[in-house]
Amino acid sequence: MTSPHAQLLLTPGPLTTTRRTREAMLRDWGSRETDFIDLVASLCGKLLAIINSPGRHVCVPLQGSGTFAVEAAVGTLLPASGKALVLINGAYGRRIAKICQVLKRSYVELTFPEDAPVDPAQVAAKLKEDAVISHVFLIHCETTTGMLNPLQEVAEAVARAERRLVVDAMSSFGALPIDAARTPFEAVIAASGKCLEGVPGMGFILADEKDLLASAGNSHSLALDLTDQYVNLKKTGQWRFTPPTHVLAALHEAVAQFEEEGGQAARFARYSANCDALIDAMDEKGFQRVIARRHQAPIIVTFCAPESPAYHFKTFYEKVRKRGFVLYPGKLTEAETFRVGCIGDVRASDMEAAVRVFDDCLAEMGVQLRGRAGIPLGQ
Repeated sequence: MTSPHAQLLLTPGPLTTTRRTREAMLRDWGSRETDFIDLVASLCGKLLAIINSPGRHVCVPLQGSGTFAVEAAVGTLLPASGKALVLINGAYGRRIAKICQVLKRSYVELTFPEDAPVDPAQVAAKLKEDAVISHVFLIHCETTTGMLNPLQEVAEAVARAERRLVVDAMSSFGALPIDAARTPFEAVIAASGKCLEGVPGMGFILADEKDLLASAGNSHSLALDLTDQYVNLKKTGQWRFTPPTHVLAALHEAVAQFEEEGGQAARFARYSANCDALIDAMDEKGFQRVIARRHQAPIIVTFCAPESPAYHFKTFYEKVRKRGFVLYPGKLTEAETFRVGCIGDVRASDMEAAVRVFDDCLAEMGVQLRGRAGIPLGQ
């Protein structure tokens, strides 16, 4: 392993962070200190700059994992009188539908195969068919497979239909381009522990301020009320409830490193190099991918499990972990898979080293790669 880290998390988050990011958590902060209030304001401004916001959007940080932020966005932005169109081609689209169900918000699903992107034409047709739909929810990068969904085309279809788009950019924010000046959306949702390479514990919503203020009273929850959180933050500079101070300090430092690296374009370039190195090495060894390369986001890649009675993911996982790499199990509904993340403080050489470890561990298990029907290797 070429990395200075004792163990690399090849996952979509939590992920491997830099020493600088971890050291930023060594200070204890008082949440009402002027220094901390200034840090929060600085961080919010930096997050808005990443989407090139022309001034319409505001940043609402929130305690908890990314799913907390997603539920807060659904509960706040989608009124009880509204109706959501949830675009689904993986587990995270299904999760938004489940949130709508639990919150008793009206919704309809538009489902696509897990190995295919969302089709903007079908989105447009559905919006034309159902005039009651007020909001559309899209997963930008569906982490179930690593599928990149066509944000710009979907956003344009939603705008033409005069509906509102909410983007779950949990696994894409900071790495894939999102430009508020050219892409119409009501809100983008993301979190600290993904492509910005912070630590888990905070979500954030970049929302159209006018729409956010108009959403007052919608929320099903006190703690997850984004409008109330924003109004209080704007008025006092403080969070309503105890903020995750160390997480915020770590993210502020991680974003500083993001800027030093060259911002979104540079982060995309490094992750793309990681992804290309991974796919090339895995193709050469005979592993088979679930989705075609043209649809692959450089975030996480899903591979078919070897067709061998000697293969067991738990055994494979433990062997790989003992050699310094942590993987993710698959989340597909119809096939056994495993996933390898390309994000975090890792480089292409780390990906190549990981593939050598995969190969050695499978050989120890007596597994021979024979491939399986599906996406031909190299596509």
